[in-house]
Amino acid sequence: MPEYRADCALRRRSIPLAALLVGAACAAADTGYQIETIADGLDHPWSLAFLPDGRILVTERPGRLRVIEDGVLHPDPVAGVPPVVAGGQGGLFEVLPDADFATNSRIYLSLAHGSPSANATRLVSATLTDGRLADLSVIFTAMPAKATPLHYGGRIVQLPDRTLVLAVGDGYDYRERAQALDDHLGTLVRVRPDGSVPGDNPFIDTPGARPEIYSHGHRNPQGLAWYPAHGALYAHEHGPRGGDELNRILPGGNYGWPVATHGVDYTGARISPYTQWPGTETPLLHWTPSIAPAGLALYDGGLFPHWQGDLLVAALADRSVHRLRLRPDGIEAAGVLFRELGERIRDVRSGPDGAVWLLTDSSSGRILRVTPAEAAASMQR
Repeated sequence: MPEYRADCALRRRSIPLAALLVGAACAAADTGYQIETIADGLDHPWSLAFLPDGRILVTERPGRLRVIEDGVLHPDPVAGVPPVVAGGQGGLFEVLPDADFATNSRIYLSLAHGSPSANATRLVSATLTDGRLADLSVIFTAMPAKATPLHYGGRIVQLPDRTLVLAVGDGYDYRERAQALDDHLGTLVRVRPDGSVPGDNPFIDTPGARPEIYSHGHRNPQGLAWYPAHGALYAHEHGPRGGDELNRILPGGNYGWPVATHGVDYTGARISPYTQWPGTETPLLHWTPSIAPAGLALYDGGLFPHWQGDLLVAALADRSVHRLRLRPDGIEAAGVLFRELGERIRDVRSGPDGAVWLLTDSSSGRILRVTPAEAAASMQR
């Protein structure tokens, strides 16, 4: 199978979904925007979410949920957030409002639960009322508990049928478990908001399999996005040294890790001699060397018409956002954005205002809002 290096020439070339892309796309054509800081001084902000009334929620990895209202960050965190294991890569991860938040005030949080020696990815729900969380309910806790503070996954997406998909990492030291079905390590799981298992989950009738599993063979998935035009779920995950992947998720799919990978171990040792393996799904795209993909968003706003329908991939190591154009029969690497910031990008969102919103990953992280340069005068705060 041929490999393609994403560069300026690829901007008008549709690549078959079975093909692999290596490297980063050219950023030269993506100009004409301005970036403003909405808030700063956040401790490793991880996830951003918009509420119907205009408020914005943001998580801080040490375990705080913050609110921005009328462009101002509230000084006090939301009360009632459950305890988290804050260390290594652990802490508070995603915040996601329920699709019916306007009527039920419910949000979902993912977090590292337990202790440093026995921890797991957990999904909870609560109602957000008067600056505090109430009616806290545990929806799902990954099994088994692990002894590493690494590779939690943590992203959440709500599908049109109102079920929830949660990314669960392989725990780093347990990568072989990503090929097993009797625990949750290295999987995407799908549950209802009350924690029950949907009857059409792919392994619900498989003896010995965890019924919550939706797909497996993942390493550390930290990007999930539903693409309505394709009726499809897309996910990306961290590889080791290379082999970061973008995948279209099929119910019951096996995404190969660690049997098939384009990456090598951090020591330089080979993990597997195979980049493909029978019965596993080939990634739509892989980044080698690694960009460390974090957040994933479908841009559906109106301020950047030429980005409409593109996937935006936040990158930590590459300190950028990669713009990808997906088609029913192909994929384009359409540009690399925001490298001029020189900052690790943890999350990217398409806001209801049409702007692109970013979180920078540091002990003094920022919330950034990106709008067209020609709108600068009208967008000044």
